[in-house]
Amino acid sequence: MAEKKATTKAATAKKATATKKAVAKDAVLYVNAESVGFRAGDVYQALAAADKALSIAEIAKDANISAEEAYLGIGWLFKEGKVKDEDNLITLA
Repeated sequence: MAEKKATTKAATAKKATATKKAVAKDAVLYVNAESVGFRAGDVYQALAAADKALSIAEIAKDANISAEEAYLGIGWLFKEGKVKDEDNLITLA
C-alpha cells in the first residue's frame, strides 16, 4: 500500500509541473506596435463578423486571443475612432 501512495504522489507532482510550465509559456505578452496592430485587426474582424456589440470576453474568444490582447487591440481601435462603447459592450463605430 505504501508503494502505491508514493507512485500516486510522483505522478501528481509530474502533472503539476507540466501544467505550471504550460501556463508560464502562454503568459508572454509582446507589447510593440506590430503586435498590437495585429491584435487590433483580430478584434476588428471579430466585431465585423459578429455584426453586434460584444463583451471583452466574447471578443477574445471569437478572435482566439487573450483578454489582455483584446484590450490592447480595442485601445488601438478607440484611438483610430473605429470602435465605440455601447452599454459596456464594444461595437464598431
